[in-house]
Parts: sequence; structure tokens; C-alpha cells
Amino acid sequence: MTKQDNVIKLLLIEDAVDEAEQIISILRNGGIAVRPARASNDAELQEQMDRHTPDIVMINLRSRDLPLRTSTEAVERTAKDIAVVGYGSDVADEDVVEAYRAGVRAYALRSKPEHVQMVVRREFDALTTRRSVRRLENALRESERRCGALLDSSRDAIAYVHEGMHVRANRAYLETFGFEEFEELEGVSILDLVAGDDADDFKSLLKRLSKGEKPPQRLNLKAQRSDGNTFDAVMEFAEANYEGEPCQQITFRQQTADAAVAGEIDALRTKDLITDLYNRQYLLAELDRATAGAASGKVDQALLLVEPDNFRSVLDGIGIGNTDLLLGDMSSLLRRHLKDSDVPCRIGEQTFAILATERGADDVRQLAETLRKAFEDRIFEVGKHSITLTVRVAGSLIGEKNANGSAVLEQASTALRATGVEGGNRVRIFDPAAQDKADAEKTRHWLALTRDALANDGFLLYYQPIISLQGAEGEYYEILLRMKGPKGEILPGFFLPIAEQNGLMPAIDRWVIANAVRALSEREQAGRRTTFFIKLTPQSLDDQGLLPWVAQQLKNARLRGDALVFEMPESKVVTSLKPARAFLKGLEQLHCGFALEQFGSGLNSFQLLKHIPAHYLKVDRSFMAELPKNKDNQERIKAICEQARTAGKLTIAEFVEDATSMSILFTCGVNFVQGNFLQEPEQVMTYEFGNG
Repeated sequence: MTKQDNVIKLLLIEDAVDEAEQIISILRNGGIAVRPARASNDAELQEQMDRHTPDIVMINLRSRDLPLRTSTEAVERTAKDIAVVGYGSDVADEDVVEAYRAGVRAYALRSKPEHVQMVVRREFDALTTRRSVRRLENALRESERRCGALLDSSRDAIAYVHEGMHVRANRAYLETFGFEEFEELEGVSILDLVAGDDADDFKSLLKRLSKGEKPPQRLNLKAQRSDGNTFDAVMEFAEANYEGEPCQQITFRQQTADAAVAGEIDALRTKDLITDLYNRQYLLAELDRATAGAASGKVDQALLLVEPDNFRSVLDGIGIGNTDLLLGDMSSLLRRHLKDSDVPCRIGEQTFAILATERGADDVRQLAETLRKAFEDRIFEVGKHSITLTVRVAGSLIGEKNANGSAVLEQASTALRATGVEGGNRVRIFDPAAQDKADAEKTRHWLALTRDALANDGFLLYYQPIISLQGAEGEYYEILLRMKGPKGEILPGFFLPIAEQNGLMPAIDRWVIANAVRALSEREQAGRRTTFFIKLTPQSLDDQGLLPWVAQQLKNARLRGDALVFEMPESKVVTSLKPARAFLKGLEQLHCGFALEQFGSGLNSFQLLKHIPAHYLKVDRSFMAELPKNKDNQERIKAICEQARTAGKLTIAEFVEDATSMSILFTCGVNFVQGNFLQEPEQVMTYEFGNG
């Protein structure tokens, strides 16, 4: 899914603009990206339906300008899948019931912002799922058509068998057994095509298959044609579905080589030659079977990933020529702790995987810890070297909630990356049935790390250039925050949401400001006129001592006030309008600047400038998505720049992705641009950070 797909096209049926803006702010404050529009009469409603088909229509049940039935009927006339959500405060029960009769899918309590967010998020997830299902159904029909064509043109003799009876066979299969048309074979038991000497064994196999046992991959037997003649054949089995029913896909091949040799060749296709473990291709096939079983209710399965810590430095110590010996010893140690039902694989250069079956959750965790401890205690003798190494073990339990091979592998990989960030030599198991518990544990973990970083200078500052397209003097940078981690820097997306939930943002904001001022002072003393853009959170607006403290920081550093520009998202400012206005008045006295981020995302963003006279407007990132191809976004940016120029404001376009976008932005009249295409963030490392 692209960034553009994550933006909800939202249509609000609301009489009052201020009320509509409040709904938009509630959603954005919950991390929900929206592209909003509002309709207050029939003409506007019809235009939105015709030109900008929304994903979700939110209707105020007390709207007078556009009655509920008018709105829902307009949605129905489009014949498109659009989620309709009603909302309101103090709405009578019978009005809610009537709303559902009219076509509303859900009702959100306007007075409970969290409920509004949950309802919209759920409805958009459901809408996305329905769209995905339709795409998959279309893809499935096309795949079935192509597979049918390939099956009919295949030279291999292939049939589909359900409960021992033929339900489909291709032309090669009919010719192999001497039939003219499938009607002659339809309903005939597969047992009738097996010669008498092998019939009893094959009949036993069919009984086992009917009880849910796995078929063998290959079976050697004598097959029998319709005229009674027999031939040596190899049967290959694969689980399949035909017209919605589970069945077996069976391929008959006439034996042309020694069966043992054929078996060895087949085994080689599934093995990693260095470790003699199964390879990635085999794991993916087995994982798909495991998740298919989980979808049908099978339990006690898991995928574990094992990866050595600091493997590059280990290789530097033993030499690249001894790598295969070490990997072989590691695979032997791995096998020693597994059961026959477990499937050990090597799926990457130094990544091992275990598809664990017949193991409950506690058993899986114990296995992971056993493997971790086994590697920690082992001394490997590799050539003339004696080495020790540690591993991180991570994985995912497989259940009905995550019954998808790709999802399970991604969950296990995410857990493995997390153990690396935490320092390695540890275990982490993702349990899809205990997500709430995992989220709570994750919150506690990041909260502890964040508090420790505040107490022990565990943060780092990065800066990214903001480049003038109009020849402005001096240097401009946006200050970005990272946290020091055991294995490198940690991006703010991991810890800032937790910090905000637990009231730590004012302290973090002060840390950033203090250290940014020190870095800025050094640049100014070196003769480099510089402006830093510093993000500020709404919690800091309530900090009455912040402005005097900023003034003292500037004074101590002998720094001009206009070297600092504080920035906040438009949606956050709208919901904190009174404290934001008071803060901005204080900034004016200090001669500091102010920037509105995500500008242009509201229904009437320029109306906000009457209350918040910001100096810089940072264009909302949603307008940057595929800018060279999106004419509507180009026109919107151009309109923002024209209005900003008239209002005496400077515009900044973030997330610039390519040279073509740069040219377009220049034509639109943007003042500044910023993005990884121009330059990635660099660490501020001119001094040792202090608490300030």
C-alpha cells in the first residue's frame, strides 16, 4: 500500500465549518491522515460524488441543510462502495436506529474523540479489506482461467481428485490412460488406474488422506491404462482446491530413470548445500501449508528465526574461507535441539528458520531460549580458531489471526530486527492472540528507554537542509531527533508516541531546544548565519515557564531570536488554538519565527492565519505524492503559494522525491524545498550534548 492509499478521502456533511474542522482535527490527532471536503447543499454533495468519490462520508445526524436521507441516497446512486458514518451528540436512540435504516454503517459519538477515531479507522479498514477482496477475487478468476489454459496445454498428465474421484483432468492425462473425453473418466476412482499389485497399498493411502494426513510428495507404482496395459509411473501429490472444494492435484510421470536417483535429485532441490538444512523455497511452501492449516483451526505451530549477532566481525576473525565450516557447525547445533516434526531451514546468508509444529506457545518460547543459551555456551572450533558467538532468536506463533505465510514471516522478521536494536542475545516471540499484552509490554519498554535517555543524555540531534529556491540568504535546517540505541540510532516514531502519552514531551522539547541553541551558537560564531526549525508539541504550549526559559537560553548563547523557528502541525494548532495564540505572542517578543506544518490539509487553512500569523507554511505532504503525475496536487500547491504570497507568508515543500518535482515546485512559486532527494539528515556532532 502506498502513502497515497493510506490517506482517507473524507466528505463531511456538516452545517458549520468550525464543527467540520473539529472532526478533521480529532481524526488527525489520532494519527489518521485525511483529505477532507465538506458539502452543505445538494449541488456541493453531487459535485463531490461525481468528481471526488470519497472513501468515507461522515454525516451529522442533526444536519439541517442536508437531511440524512438526501445524503445516503446520493451515496447509493453512485453504486460505489463508500462507507457512511453518522455522528452527533445527544442524539436520540430512535434517530440512530433510523440512521442505520437509511444506510449508515456505523455511529460515532461526537463527544468522545477516541470513539470517533476508532469508528473511522475500523470503517476504513473494512473498506480497504472489501476492496482487496474484490481485487483478489478478480485476480483469482484470471489466475484460474490462465491455470486452466496452462493445464490443458501441459504435456504432464495432471488430474484433480476429490475423495478418490476424478473431477478434472487435462488432455495429456486422458491420452496417457487411453480416454477420448473427460466424460469417460468423470466420477471414476483413481484406484481404477492403479495396477492390481499396488492397489491395496494405494487404497490404504486414500484412507489416510481422507483422515487429513499429508500425502507423500512422490509415490512409485504401476499404473493401468483403460485397455489393461500397465506402465511404471511416479505419482506426485499437491494439495489444491477445485471449485471451492479441497482436493489433490495428482501428476503421473512415466519412469524413465532410476527411482532412487530421481528421489535424490528431488531432495537436492529442497536443500541448502552448505548446511544440509532445507532451503528458503522449501520453507515458504511449508509455511503456506502451515498457515492454511491454521486458517482451518490447526494450532501449536510457530516460525522461529535465528541469526548470529555481529556476524561480520566474527567473519573478520575467522576469515571468509571458514564461513561454510562455521555455518555447518551452527546448523548441527540447531538440529540437536529440534524434534522430528520441526523443519529447520537456512533462508539467508546467516539467517536460519525453524517451522515448529506440535509445539504450544510455552514450548516454542522454551525452544527459543534453549537455542539462545546453547549458542551462548558453545565454543566453536573453526580451523585454527576457537570462537564464541551469541544469537538472537525471534519468531511468531501461527494462529487463525495471522494465517498468512507472508504475514507470519514479516512478523517474525520484525521481531528479529527488534532484538537486534535491543542489543542481541535475546528472545522475542510475537503472539497474534496476545497483541494487547504485547503492546503494553512494548509501551513499558519504550517508556523506560525514553526516561533513561532523558536522564542520561541518550538523545541525538540530526539536521536536514531546507533549501531556498528564491535565493534567500543564510542556511536553513530542520532539527530532527533520534535516540541512542544499543545497536544504533532509534527513529522517533518508536518512542515519541509513548513519550507523548506519558507526558514526557515538554522535557524532550526542552532538551532539543537547549542543544539546538548550543549547536546554532557554534555555527553563528563561525560566521555561518543559520536558521533552525524546531518541532514543538502541544503539551509544551501548556508549559508556562517555556518562553522565559527560551529567552534565557538565547541570552546565554548571545543568539539572535530569529535564528529559531518553532513549528507545529496545523491540525494540532486548531485543537490548541488559545494556548497557541498566547505562545505565538511570546515568540514575537523574542523575535522567533513560527511555522505551520501539514498546511493546506484543512477545509480552509488560510482562515487559521487570522488567529495564528505564522511566518512559514509547510505544504501538507499528501500533496507531494506522485506530484509529477498528479495535476490536482500541482494546482493545489500553486493555489497555496499564490495565497501565501498575497498574505506575506513563505512556503516550504517537504518530502521532495525527484528532480521533476523540484521543477514543478519552482514553477508553482514555492520558496523552500526539503527532502531526502536533496540531502538526507546528518548528525549534529560539533560538541558533547549537555542537559542545558
